[in-house]
Amino acid sequence: MKKFSNLFFVLAVFAALSMSTHRISASWDDDPNSDKNPVFLSDGNSYLTSPMSVVTIDDFDNFDLGVDFAECHISENPLIPGQYFLAYNINGTYYTTNGIDWQRNNPTFPNSAGDPVSAWDSLGKLYYDNMKSPITGTWVVTSTNAGANWTSSVSANVGNDKNWIAADQTNGPYSNYIYGAMTPGNVVRSTDRGATFSTMFTSSNTLPGNMTAVGALGNVQGGAAYFVKSTGSAFAAVYTFFRSTNGGTSWEQMSAQNFANTVGTQVGGRNSVSNMRTRPYPFIGADNSYGTYRGRLYVVYASNNPTGNANKPDVFCRYSTDGGTTWSTEVVVNDDANSTLHNQWHPAMWVDKTSGRLYVQWMDTRDTPTSDSAFIYATYSTNGGESFVTNQRVSNKKFRINCTQCNGGAPAYLGDYNSIISNPVTSMLAWADFRNNNFGSYVAYFPDYALRMSPSAITINSSNFTTFRAVVPAVKLYTQSVTFTATVTPTPAAGALTAIFPNGNVLTNYPDSLLVRINAAPNTTAGNYTVTVEGKGPNGTPVHRRTVALTVGLVGISGENSNPEEFTLAQNFPNPFNPTTKIEYSLKARTDVRISVYDAMGRLVSSINKGVQDAGNHNVEFNGAALSSGVYYYKLQTPLFTDTKKMLLVK
Repeated sequence: MKKFSNLFFVLAVFAALSMSTHRISASWDDDPNSDKNPVFLSDGNSYLTSPMSVVTIDDFDNFDLGVDFAECHISENPLIPGQYFLAYNINGTYYTTNGIDWQRNNPTFPNSAGDPVSAWDSLGKLYYDNMKSPITGTWVVTSTNAGANWTSSVSANVGNDKNWIAADQTNGPYSNYIYGAMTPGNVVRSTDRGATFSTMFTSSNTLPGNMTAVGALGNVQGGAAYFVKSTGSAFAAVYTFFRSTNGGTSWEQMSAQNFANTVGTQVGGRNSVSNMRTRPYPFIGADNSYGTYRGRLYVVYASNNPTGNANKPDVFCRYSTDGGTTWSTEVVVNDDANSTLHNQWHPAMWVDKTSGRLYVQWMDTRDTPTSDSAFIYATYSTNGGESFVTNQRVSNKKFRINCTQCNGGAPAYLGDYNSIISNPVTSMLAWADFRNNNFGSYVAYFPDYALRMSPSAITINSSNFTTFRAVVPAVKLYTQSVTFTATVTPTPAAGALTAIFPNGNVLTNYPDSLLVRINAAPNTTAGNYTVTVEGKGPNGTPVHRRTVALTVGLVGISGENSNPEEFTLAQNFPNPFNPTTKIEYSLKARTDVRISVYDAMGRLVSSINKGVQDAGNHNVEFNGAALSSGVYYYKLQTPLFTDTKKMLLVK
């Protein structure tokens, strides 16, 4: 009966959370130096879930995975780009093996209090760390298939608050060592790929914010392991940096720095932005690449600018080239023109192990004059943290910061950290999003491209073809290629439906589009079908998917006499060509047709008079054997419609 009564209590609490008048008392955590979750969350599982959906606004995607309780951490398999693992409080996990289709499989812990963090080692093994309940340390479970299956948990760290974990993903002398950190300053290590953990270093601190990272040391990959702790006042934290150069066996204090002050407004001993409790966590990362900034150590944090209670925070970055002993002057990551009017806080960061690119994401109110709502923003640095590229808005819908339907308290618990991970092509952000007045679990790519299909519904008759375009109308700092595939489902009972790309299936410049052609074989079964188009970056990420509704009508009399809904002139195929190419066009009504070809100077070089043609899909073959290489223009001329396109003859 006790189990049933506990479950009833939990479900009742969650039902109450959906009521706009509900408030949670702040008494569950009245210690401003504590990062603990609300006690009612510490039951080992997440119950608020909903099916994954893609939220597309202005052709850019955010992936809505479900509803959990904030404080997320994401990691990516360094061997397989697009294989991600993500966990939210308390134990709400998601994984994908292709970068777009997410599944959920929460591991079983003996008990769990949350603050999930994870890491992948260089051989593709996943480590997932979660605090024990009551909080005396952490459990770690591992997986070799991205989280589809889990090992039994082992006891990892010892402590009473905020935890972290990092893996050596290199082939250096400490390859696949796992380093964990936890308040009050304990560092543990596993040298047997998570089978056991040993305490290697013990310190003390008064604030949560421990973090570990692994970087190069000269020519030694993974030769430097780092640990940072946060001590002192919540409004004047001291970041103390430690380094190990022997795989975590011993640790040396490198420096203690007072970089951060208040973040937002001081409320009840806590930092608060629009009634959202927040912290000046020191996020650290180190460069393991073979690039110019190899071995550089970074710290990213939020702090009021100018200093002082009730001012507005910026996100800052500093770097060290000597293991944390000395630090650069701070660089403001956000680039809004007048940041004293806006809040920028809640940062997360990651250093790509291949490119050395430093990624940062944060919450930002620059789009809200009253600073009560925010978007998720992101940027990156390619010059070792000395400057950052133009900031990009990654979340595609604004959300209210003080989500009263989500939680209560003053300031309210809405999570203390988000997360970001990267591969050589792009990064993926994970965050808690309050756009639907709940703890939405969201992810998105950055850099990224927008995608749409034009039109989104097409009609075809048997023994015929039709076309539409896959369009990339805009990008967010995305410069690499996108490769497209298309499939038609379901398989027709008779005949066949095939999708081809007459002019190729790769885009490299933006904005741009490409043609998708659907062919219907004779006697193809009439009915409704779906064309699914996927675009992928060169390593499979970013990946986006769109659909086109396809209606197959009755069998036509011949291949050129069905009735399209509009006049169109398609891009010639192949293009470039030598010496022949096909020009396709559609007529929605019976009309006189002429195809004319002009050279780059506008001189007529060929004219094909087709006479009067019935409505339908038609084509002509153009032969340029008598012409020299160069750009030519072909023009469809009818009394009802005229269009011109460019083609290239290459001999």
